[in-house]
Amino acid sequence: MRLLAVFIMVTLPLAANAAPIPPLQALENLRQGFAEMRDFTAEITQEKQLAVMKRKLVSSGSVRFRKPDLFFMELKPPYASRMVLRDRAIELYFPKEKNRQQIALPAEEGLSRWLDLLAKPLTAVPEGVEAKADLTGETQTLTLSPRKTGQVRAITLTSGSDGRLRKLVIEERNGNRTAITFHRLKANVGLGEKDFRLE
Repeated sequence: MRLLAVFIMVTLPLAANAAPIPPLQALENLRQGFAEMRDFTAEITQEKQLAVMKRKLVSSGSVRFRKPDLFFMELKPPYASRMVLRDRAIELYFPKEKNRQQIALPAEEGLSRWLDLLAKPLTAVPEGVEAKADLTGETQTLTLSPRKTGQVRAITLTSGSDGRLRKLVIEERNGNRTAITFHRLKANVGLGEKDFRLE
């Protein structure tokens, strides 16, 4: 019982440290952390919760990014897949089935739109987006919710005091939720076009 009381006393101040901050400040912190990156690689853990399933699909893999608008993600078995996003065009490849798919995102959800916002100091929260942010110690959490009825309901970005991304959560309007945690992120490694091939 005494141990429980000590635990509560220690953890209460930590919980109290979470405080709301202006969303614009959080966006600017992210922008500054991103400004000096030409590209990056990272290992990831992905947790996907589909609305039609009770259990989470947990997988590991890697991601690559190169400015201005090129993103690659590869997941290892048992849910092996590769994805390349070029601004609004998504290409998917499933090695086991040898199946390729293509998806086009709406203009407001394209990668270049968000990266253009991060290219210069921000003076306002992007139009058509609701935003909220908080800070707990050295960890910043920013949630962006597009007001339009696209596929994405909300995006939550967790980053360190250096502005580098630690976690990304995407909530879709159909109830699906994807959480990606980043590990061992390396910036400016000199990625080329060959690093973004599906096969």
